[in-house]
Amino acid sequence: MEETQDKPGNSSPASLPEIIDRVLDAAEDETTDIRTILKSFGRASFTPVLLLPAIAVATPLSGIPFFSSLMGIFIAIVSAQMLARRGHLWLPDFILSREIKGEKLKSAFTKIRPVANWIDRRTAKRLQILSHRPLIFIPQLVCLVSGLMMPFLEFVPFSSSVVGIGVTILALGMLARDGVVILLGLLPYAGVAWLIFRFFSGG
Repeated sequence: MEETQDKPGNSSPASLPEIIDRVLDAAEDETTDIRTILKSFGRASFTPVLLLPAIAVATPLSGIPFFSSLMGIFIAIVSAQMLARRGHLWLPDFILSREIKGEKLKSAFTKIRPVANWIDRRTAKRLQILSHRPLIFIPQLVCLVSGLMMPFLEFVPFSSSVVGIGVTILALGMLARDGVVILLGLLPYAGVAWLIFRFFSGG
């Protein structure tokens, strides 16, 4: 169990394409681990770190046995610390030491690089009230619940990837301070909540 360490001289990634580029640089090695990837983030805030497992589980990497469960735990731990307003990120060693083949990592993140560029060009500082306290606790809480759900979705095809996409949208909205993106990320969850309410209310 340990706090993540900063890599001196590295600035924190400030956009989705930059996060992907940092991962692709780490993927040049035959194998890499999550600790090495996070060190390449420098003095990263919680949100870029939250984006890493969310993006990963939305890629074909989710097909690796128990990978989605691990990333879900990762998301839940980061989200819980965001809600608690911790000053430094703590992650257990079993997550930090998880190794991934560089070839698989590079293939997965290269495929989503064009999508990341397209999304990044369309973010802006809008409805910033949603990206600040107290309202920012809503997407943070949704990310926490999403992460806790993922181990239970392990054997339901594509379900973890869908949840991962939801967390990615929410985290991107928080990173870009774009309340419109946060609202878009909340819409699918609002729909699910409405369906559950309708089911149990007998409507």
